[in-house]
Amino acid sequence: MDNFSFYNPTRIVFGKGSIANLPTQLATDQSILMLYGGGSIKKNFIYNDVKAALAGYRVIEFGGVPSNPEYEVCMQAADVVLREKIGFILAVGGGSVIDAAKFIAAVARNPQVEAWDIVSKKAPLRGALPIGVVLTLAATGSEMNNISVISRKSTQEKYAFSSDALYPQFSILDPQTTYTLPVEQIRNGLVDAFIHAGEQYMTFPNRNPLVDRQAEAIFSTLIEIAQDALRTPADYDARAAYMWCATQALNGHLRCGAPQDWATHRIGHELTALYGLAHAESLAPIWISLLRYKLEDKMEKLAQYGRRLWNLKMPDPRALAGQAIDRTEAFFNSIGMPTHLREFGVDAEAAAREIEHRFTERNVVWGENQDITPEVSAEIVRQAV
Repeated sequence: MDNFSFYNPTRIVFGKGSIANLPTQLATDQSILMLYGGGSIKKNFIYNDVKAALAGYRVIEFGGVPSNPEYEVCMQAADVVLREKIGFILAVGGGSVIDAAKFIAAVARNPQVEAWDIVSKKAPLRGALPIGVVLTLAATGSEMNNISVISRKSTQEKYAFSSDALYPQFSILDPQTTYTLPVEQIRNGLVDAFIHAGEQYMTFPNRNPLVDRQAEAIFSTLIEIAQDALRTPADYDARAAYMWCATQALNGHLRCGAPQDWATHRIGHELTALYGLAHAESLAPIWISLLRYKLEDKMEKLAQYGRRLWNLKMPDPRALAGQAIDRTEAFFNSIGMPTHLREFGVDAEAAAREIEHRFTERNVVWGENQDITPEVSAEIVRQAV
């Protein structure tokens, strides 16, 4: 186990009807920006419940945050924050809305920094406005971490940045908020959570049994409940397990003392910037391709995963590792997630060339061994055809 420092100050309020607890988490004199997406929260109980809970507060609404939050839209919201002297941002939505809230909160408190530099150059922050969350789509874990991912269409860029100033003060998780979501979004959320855990698990053994078992618990739970969560929207227990897995997959616990990969995410961000794929759609083909490409380096963990998750009993660890990847791909396919770029209309060769160019220009390498070079990234994309 490697040395580590763990910090996570986000309070979680979980369960049925938990939106009603919103006033207990807020100071009474706060001016609040209520940030949300395309308006789906107005088609169910969420919008009305949040507004009822905020009765008595000064609330300014800002809707229209797109999937893969767009820089220009976030800057419009930041202007509202400054003009209206907002003291608190409440993100009502999924990862895109939460990530937007984090960026807006950073921009509002750091006028000395060029806004895009916060994202692209990881400019140091002097704090951020406080934020809270009412989660409506479980996927990214942004409700309980300090990470934000922002896109910029004008330059076809998408970057992640992080700061301890960006942890939400609280997040309200009511699984009932997911009941009216399209099945594709639940599918994407299941895959997001699985790969978030996988990026921190599929590396190499480092005698960290607790964290290994925590990741394996997330894998096994997602496999167990996926079909129920997809088939029966109002299955509270399945949706609750799915929501909590998504939060646990990227709230910092799985990186404690563990090596991490994240090459799939770096490549996936480029695919989203170039082709507009949803986050999970960019990850699934690349992760499966990467696991096959790096099978020799990841063999021990893949074999362990195959034995523990899929009950595989082959004596040859290489064959076992390969079968574990096949089982994972079959699981993704069984819940409706394609695992080839061509299924999303992406020309893998063209994507590979552009991503290699971008990574070479930035002089970056990825992976737990820092050996996924721009050339290797391109080959992984090609093999995801």
